[in-house]
Amino acid sequence: MKAVNNICRYAAIVFGLASLVLFFTSFATITTNGNEASFVAAQLAFGSKVEIAGVTYDMARSADILVCFFLTLVGAVSSFLAIKYKKARYAASAIGLGAAIYMLVIAASHPTKFIDKRPLENVTEITHTAIPWVIVAVLFIFTVLSIAYLLIDDYLEVKASNGEKITIPKRIARFFRDYKSEVKKIVWPGPRDVVKNTVIVLIMCLIVGILIWVIDFGLGQLLNLVLGIEG
Repeated sequence: MKAVNNICRYAAIVFGLASLVLFFTSFATITTNGNEASFVAAQLAFGSKVEIAGVTYDMARSADILVCFFLTLVGAVSSFLAIKYKKARYAASAIGLGAAIYMLVIAASHPTKFIDKRPLENVTEITHTAIPWVIVAVLFIFTVLSIAYLLIDDYLEVKASNGEKITIPKRIARFFRDYKSEVKKIVWPGPRDVVKNTVIVLIMCLIVGILIWVIDFGLGQLLNLVLGIEG
């Protein structure tokens, strides 16, 4: 079990780094003024100067790709830190899943929705390469490996604790059991109480509104008096 745990741990790190590397490969092709230009994801995310047909353009940042890049970066770093800091396992799993879903949305959508083409002129076509889908696949594999490492490592810790700890699935199950029992203790108000409390809230809102208006009006008149402004 320890061997499988180590395999998942280091494989997650490898796939996390691989997903980052893929951001520096050809992500999309933009056709502008009849000329095709290839862009890597990092270029689109951070914006960069690009020369097309002898003209230099300072590309705008594509915010969604930038966010996805940072999620991927944080997920990869968390998987690396998990070697020493156990709590980073949770961050790697959650952030990796978030990055995978985010990139899936980008890959499945029309390129014009998430790629900022400014300041290019006369853009006739924007197409994705296969790289967005490859990044999606790598990020999902990274997430699966991170979760597997989290669960296996947690199981080994529980086993070594001689019953002092319980596994994550059992903790989740206990949480929902406790939640269900607490919900049963809730006493819901009847229709009469709901109407009564609603009326009280509305009256209090009206009173507070009037008080605020009176104070505001009074302070306004006082300020006009001090400044010598005639109303």
